[in-house]
Amino acid sequence: MQAHYGYKDGSGDYFIIIDTDKCNGCGKCVNACPYGVLELIEDEFDIEGGLMAAVTEEQRKKIKYSCGPCKPVSGERRLPCVLACEPKAITHSW
Repeated sequence: MQAHYGYKDGSGDYFIIIDTDKCNGCGKCVNACPYGVLELIEDEFDIEGGLMAAVTEEQRKKIKYSCGPCKPVSGERRLPCVLACEPKAITHSW
C-alpha cells in the first residue's frame, strides 16, 4: 500500500509517498532528514507489528517548505531521505 502524506494547493501537489510494502522500518530516512519531517510509527498494516516511516503530523501541512531546502533548483533530485532508503520505499510528488 502507498501512504500519501501532504497536501494539494493552488501551486501544486506536495506529497511524500511511502510504500508500506517496501518500508522495513529501519529508520535511516528519519536520521537522514535534516528537518525532522519523518518519524517511525507502528505499521498498522503489518500483521507482525513492525515499524514504518511516516511524515510527522506537525509537518504534513508544510512539507513544501520543510522539504524545500533539500530540493535542487535544477538537475537530478537526489533527496537525503530517498537516498537513505535502501528498499526504495520513499518518493516525492514534486
